[in-house]
Amino acid sequence: MRPDAKRRALVLGLGGWLLGAPALASRLAPTPSQTAGPFYPQRPPLDQDNDLTRVRGRTGVARGQVVDIDGRLLDPDGRPLAGLRVEIWQCDANGRYHHPADQGGPLDENFQGFGHHVTDADGRYRFRTIRPVPYPGRTPHIHYAVIIPGRHPFTTQLYVAGEPRNERDFLYRSIPAERRHLVSAEFRPAGRGSDLLTARFDIVLGATPVL
Repeated sequence: MRPDAKRRALVLGLGGWLLGAPALASRLAPTPSQTAGPFYPQRPPLDQDNDLTRVRGRTGVARGQVVDIDGRLLDPDGRPLAGLRVEIWQCDANGRYHHPADQGGPLDENFQGFGHHVTDADGRYRFRTIRPVPYPGRTPHIHYAVIIPGRHPFTTQLYVAGEPRNERDFLYRSIPAERRHLVSAEFRPAGRGSDLLTARFDIVLGATPVL
């Protein structure tokens, strides 16, 4: 299939799903949406990939605990959503975003700060980043955006399950208690004695507004 025809098929398929979403018998609860916050990159880094722990042209590795995050992008009926761009951004281990409006602590030049991955045929995505850390006024979190052709991006935030600061975070508390597990993940060692952490975060998309 030619690239332009493939893109039209993707857009048409998404359009049918989004328009028909209210009629579907939802078997999965949609992931709660949240604000993108003030630090979405004004200019994405030249090194745009799904590994935020290394920056092209530099030999160092980002400070912090490295974590592999994977998950699936699904519709409310549990069907995978392939070919969609998933973006993440977060502050570095010093609690600073790579954004001119953040004039906080020193910048970790070895942390990419932003990355993206396109979901595969099973709706899967993967990132290597660092375990999120707090910054003034916020509990540790990672920002997510899903880019949908012809629709407004879906944005949310991923939180660390069991993090004590969560209960004092105004955005976390804005989510009904019974739905907070939908934006939380366990950050666990990859194996016995391993310094690498792993986490899983599935995203269920509900209907999103037309651009």
